[in-house]
Amino acid sequence: MILVNTDYISGKELETLGLVKGAVIQSKNIGKDIMAGFKTIVGGELKGYSDMINEARAKATKRMVEEAEKLGADGVINIRYASSAVMQGAAEVMVYGTAVKFL
Repeated sequence: MILVNTDYISGKELETLGLVKGAVIQSKNIGKDIMAGFKTIVGGELKGYSDMINEARAKATKRMVEEAEKLGADGVINIRYASSAVMQGAAEVMVYGTAVKFL
């Protein structure tokens, strides 16, 4: 499965199959939350939250790809990510794009 954030795949003619998406709401455990709270006092990267967002992005992308595979897609173009805080220590990650089949 080819995944790109452009509206084309170089050298390929495409048939549009439709919108595909994936989403996940991810949280960290209370221990990581407490450690992140201490880290905000001294500054620096909140590694636990970076890991959480990376994990959520990977899960959301996997769900989008599974949806594209059900349509018989060869790729997804125009991929975009969005995220938002749902509550303290939890975030939603959404990914969407256009499923395409090669001609």
